[in-house]
Amino acid sequence: MMARMNTDHAPLATSFDTRVSARVSAIAESMTLSIDAKAKGLKAAGRPVIVFGAGEPDFPTPQYIVESAAEACHDPRNHRYTPSGGLPALKSAIAAKTLRDSGYEVESSQILVTNGGKQAIYEAFATLLDPGDEVIVPAPYWTTYPESIRLAGGVPVDVVADESTGYRVSVEQLEAARTERTKVLLFVSPSNPTGAVYSREQVEAIGRWAAEHGLWVLTDEIYEHLVYGDAEFHSLPVVVPELRDRCIVVNGVAKTYAMTGWRVGWLIGPTDVIKAATNLQSHATSNVSNVAQAAALTAVSGDLTAVRDMRAAFDRRRRTIVGMLNAIDGVVCPTPEGAFYAYPSVKALLGKDIRGRRPQNTVELAELVLDEAEVAVVPGEAFGTPGYLRLSYALGDEDLVEGISRLGALLAEAKD
Repeated sequence: MMARMNTDHAPLATSFDTRVSARVSAIAESMTLSIDAKAKGLKAAGRPVIVFGAGEPDFPTPQYIVESAAEACHDPRNHRYTPSGGLPALKSAIAAKTLRDSGYEVESSQILVTNGGKQAIYEAFATLLDPGDEVIVPAPYWTTYPESIRLAGGVPVDVVADESTGYRVSVEQLEAARTERTKVLLFVSPSNPTGAVYSREQVEAIGRWAAEHGLWVLTDEIYEHLVYGDAEFHSLPVVVPELRDRCIVVNGVAKTYAMTGWRVGWLIGPTDVIKAATNLQSHATSNVSNVAQAAALTAVSGDLTAVRDMRAAFDRRRRTIVGMLNAIDGVVCPTPEGAFYAYPSVKALLGKDIRGRRPQNTVELAELVLDEAEVAVVPGEAFGTPGYLRLSYALGDEDLVEGISRLGALLAEAKD
């Protein structure tokens, strides 16, 4: 019997009715960039907003780096495709820089140059993870980490540290989170958003735990040169060399050389993993901009004078912001030892009446602060730990003091 034809022309329901894939629609917008964009829009409209949002140095890229990029623009070789994995000269320079700065000796074949640190992180997880593989993620975490893990098919497993430990997780916490599906540990020191820096002893204990259980480690070293006081940066595969064959290092020029907009990062890892990640990049983006790579080559081949000057300014601002935040009733701010962020707890202020509003979480509190004090901060929800605010102190000294003064005046009005 012949099947009856559909004559009413109504569209048939299919699995293609949704316009955006479930995988991509599940990705949350970067709250840090969203808040930064909103604040900049208000400033453009004439509002005197002070922005403690996005994490980028307020200094210009050093002039000698800019000049090298301008020269590269005129070289016809840079007008063409180059190897997907990065310019050979840049990869060699990154290997030399890595040995100089952290004592980690690697070959050019272990390096992949990427379009910034974010691409490096995603490609690392995409290369390592199969669907359902778990990644232990110490929290507070940078907002991009769990999204990159999910996009790669993995499952982020949060391990939360608070101000009582200076936002550092312990081996005991990590072990409690480990399951038979755990494949990777994410390790970040210095940390965004907290500025926490792990001691050599802590790095060694965590690294040996990972090695003992056969885990991979992805370690993000983008803030390696921004440490203060007695704190010291320690590269995990140097401290625990038995992890070399199961460790991926992410780094880039963004923070050290004030080059966030140039978009040059890199992966360092075992050659088979780097080859696979390079294959992925060959289809995703091909090579990083040759002009930006030329600028990065000049940056990593030079000395660290520029970062020393920036670090001195950040250190001064660090001490100022921590002192001013801790002077506000209801705010508790540990002293960050690295990066350029303060991460105060404001849990004592939630539910209080502030100018007729009672924020129940730090998203609502951040909105109130922007509306009433014209100060942009990022709520802890973006970093996996509600009850906190992240404030970048990579802004001018006068704006920093004015912004925290406004914040303090507003929060002083909090009442039951």
